[in-house]
This record gives sequence, structure tokens and C-alpha cells, in this order.
Amino acid sequence: MTMAETATLSSKFQISIPKAIRAAQHWEAGLTFAFIPKGTGVLLVPVPKREALKGLARGASATDYRDRTDRF
Repeated sequence: MTMAETATLSSKFQISIPKAIRAAQHWEAGLTFAFIPKGTGVLLVPVPKREALKGLARGASATDYRDRTDRF
């Protein structure tokens, strides 16, 4: 995989992700993505399944955290 992988936007505003990219990232058909604007480009990020998030915050304290009042 190289940084030179490219794709063309179709007349239906669709893009096919190059096979080398899909294989390297282990992306399969049906995966949902989020598009995050970054300057003049877009960051393409797969949205994790709900099951994959289980236990993500295990051990986090619900009392010792920073909120908006802690910010300057």
C-alpha cells in the first residue's frame, strides 16, 4: 500500500476504495463510515459496532473528571 492510491468521484457521488486500502485496513462490505472535515480534506473513519465499545470506559471514575467549568 502506498500513499499514491487514488479514486475518482462518480457522477452519482460515489467513490470505490482501492483494494489495497481495503485489504490493509481489513474493511468489509457493509461497514459504516464517518466523514470528518479536516481543512481542505476529509478524514474517513469506520464507525465501531456497539459491541466493540463494551468495556471501553471500564475503571473510569464518575466523580473525578473535568467538565466545562474546569476549562479556561
